[in-house]
This record gives sequence, structure tokens and C-alpha cells, in this order.
Amino acid sequence: MSDSRSPKAGRKRRLKPSGKPLAGSSTARTPAESTKPDADNFRSGVQWLDIDAETAGQRLDNFLMALVRGVPRSVIYKIIRKGEVRINKGRVRPDTKLKAGDQVRVPPLDQKNREIKPSPGSRVQEVVQAAVIFENTDMLVVNKPAGIAVHGGSGLDFGLIEVLRAARPEARFLELVHRLDRDTSGLIMVAKKRSALRHLQEQLRQKRVRKHYHALVEGVWPAGLGAVDEPLLRFELPGGERRVRIDVAGKESRTLFRVIAVYRGYTLVQASPVTGRTHQIRVHCAHAGHPVGGDDKYMDDAGRKAFRAAGGQRLMLHARALQFDMPGSDERVEFEAPYDAAFAKTIDKLAGRAKVG
Repeated sequence: MSDSRSPKAGRKRRLKPSGKPLAGSSTARTPAESTKPDADNFRSGVQWLDIDAETAGQRLDNFLMALVRGVPRSVIYKIIRKGEVRINKGRVRPDTKLKAGDQVRVPPLDQKNREIKPSPGSRVQEVVQAAVIFENTDMLVVNKPAGIAVHGGSGLDFGLIEVLRAARPEARFLELVHRLDRDTSGLIMVAKKRSALRHLQEQLRQKRVRKHYHALVEGVWPAGLGAVDEPLLRFELPGGERRVRIDVAGKESRTLFRVIAVYRGYTLVQASPVTGRTHQIRVHCAHAGHPVGGDDKYMDDAGRKAFRAAGGQRLMLHARALQFDMPGSDERVEFEAPYDAAFAKTIDKLAGRAKVG
């Protein structure tokens, strides 16, 4: 779906998902030549790249990793450390910020330096493309399916962003604005221009982006519990698995809650995170004594067994709605994403049972 209208700044408009991605390519420009920014284009010799205003502000290491995708991070840091990468003919550090007008020297990168990874197949590309509910020249809004990570790593060859890049080889810039857990479904923003990425991330920092999740939690959520304010601390289990716990040494965290519907044994709540910590909603719900259904990290064994017996098939957390100011116009917009089949089936089954209250 594309929308070229320019309504007054500050006006809020509710945009309905189109269900179809926009045909066409991004207008964002890479400082490389018109060729596709891939490691294959950097094997023949030294490249001098001009930095424009759209690219300015990035760290050098992040710029290079996006430019020559497929080259291991260790190789990028090695060529910077050895002085083979230069800005305006001077040696630099990996965290050097690029400025408009800079010239970046990139040395030849041999094929042997490439890290060969499986590419996303046509089936997963079709699934992700079909999940794009809005697109214009600045950004995408995607209703991410549960079970798809937002990016590769930690044993995953690829995630949502890598699939989008594979499906859109003509796109010069595609970057995640924020993240969702792998098993959480729902709305996520992807920037098609660096200026849009900066605009949206600044809104996140200023808490101008409103996120509303739907969560099916265990038990009857207390009517008077409208917020959970507990600090969250990330830690790792002995096997390296990432977890989060309530801890006074953690970061300040706040989630607002509103009851939507009460069923026998479960409550459907709207959870609106004021802060954006890892696993925030899941940990705050568990701390309140009402873990999210199907949560294999923060729900106990008895709860998981009962949830499966009730027909539960997945983590019952869905990023339902987003509100933000559209890049380029500052028009206030809102998106909503429907549940997937598994989420809807569980809700429908519970709704068929006798309700409480």
C-alpha cells in the first residue's frame, strides 16, 4: 500500500493494512556505485566511496557490514585495525561516525573471506512479503509471523530482515527500527531510508511511539492492577540462554495493563510497554503471577501443561497496534494487525467456554 498524500502535521490517521506489498524499489541511495552493495563488488580493487547526507551518522563498522554483507565481522574489524579502511585518507576506529562529504577507502575483499550461509528460500520470502501490511518510500510495516526471528544469529542463518533483503535485491537500504522476540507475532517497523530510521528511532527514544500488545495470561488478572513498575536485569543461564529477571540492579521498566476479556482460567489483556526492555511484558506478567500462555521461559511446567491441554499452540503475545509520526510528514498514524490462525483459534476456543464475571 502506498500513500502519497501530505495531511497536516500532527493529525492522526488510522491506516488499514492492505495485505499487499508495494511494487517498486527504494529511493534511498548507497554511497557505492549503482551496483548491488555486496562483497562480490569489492574483490577487484580498492573502492573509494562518497558519503552522502542519507548515509551520514552511521558508525564505520556498521556501514561496512551492511555494505559488504556476507563478510564476517572479524574481517571487517581486521581491515579497519590494519589501516586498510580509511576516511579522507586517514586511519580511523571502528566506531568513527561518518559525515556527509567523507570519502571511505575500502580494500579488496577476497571470496575466501566470505561467510557462506544458506539463503532464504522462495517459500519463506513469499510468507514475509505477504506479511507486509503497509509500504511507502520511507518504510515498511510488517505483521511478523510467530516463529520467525527478526534477524539471523545465535544459530539462525537468517531472520525477517535477511528475508526481506533477499526478496528485494534492488533495495539499497532495509534496516529494523526495533525488535520483537522470535515467538511474538505482530507489528514491526522496517526503514527503507537512513533518514527514516533516524526519525523513527528518535521517536522511540522520546517515547512518541505507542505500542499495544495483546497477551493471553494465566488466571484472572486483578482489575486494580493497571501497571507494573519493576526493574529488569538481563542474565545468561549456564548454557548461554538469555533470560531476564526482576532485580533492583536492573533498568527501570514500566508496563501498563488493561483487561480486555476474562475466560475460565485465562485473561486477555492489553499490555502497553512504556519502556522497551528485553522480555519486558513476559517478565512483568510472570512477576504479577499471571505468566503469558505458552511462555517456555517464564511459565512453570504445570502452567505449560494446562495451557497445552486447553488447546494452546504458541506464545500468546501479539504486537497488536502501533502509533507513530510518519517520516517525511509527521502525520500521526495508527496500524493494527490481526491475530494469526493459532492465536485466534485459542481465543475462540476459550470464548466458547463459560466466562468469568
